[in-house]
Amino acid sequence: MSDQPARWTQATVYPDMWTDPADDPRENQGSSPDGELATLEDYLTSYRLTLRMKCEGLDAEQLARRSVPPSTMSLLGLVRHLAEVERDWRNWISDSDALPKLYGRRDADFEEAAADPAVVDAAYRDLEREQAATDAALAAHRDLGERLGKEGIAVRELLVHRIEEYARHCGHADLLRECVDGRVGQ
Repeated sequence: MSDQPARWTQATVYPDMWTDPADDPRENQGSSPDGELATLEDYLTSYRLTLRMKCEGLDAEQLARRSVPPSTMSLLGLVRHLAEVERDWRNWISDSDALPKLYGRRDADFEEAAADPAVVDAAYRDLEREQAATDAALAAHRDLGERLGKEGIAVRELLVHRIEEYARHCGHADLLRECVDGRVGQ
């Protein structure tokens, strides 16, 4: 007998999908976005939603579970990590002093992701706040070639890096979620 959960999905159309296309909130109804900036923002929005979908329906213990030992990663740790990363991206585009780390010391985002509903709620609030602050900081810079901050990072490069970060961690979330309760899908 195995301790591994049975694989399952809510999808009925494609068994390797998270949900059916008609029920997927990431599916664009109509045409794709016009222009490079709108396309990049659409992909970022989709990956942000994917992370939330991977976490939905789990309790605090399941979200905090480090299901792929010896890794310290958990779904809750990913939420906290991405809040930390969003804050750090604002440091890249600013000429001001760096914002302090959200969770203090290095790797606290993962290591202190405790199975406590208050920690879970705080992590989601942190993520929403940091995403909104980074989005607002970039909203004033619509020219994708504009260079920002002390390092002169291009807006385009920052947006692509944000997409890459979320996409990579959504891949981690796929594996973590499957190990927690067996749910599979994109």
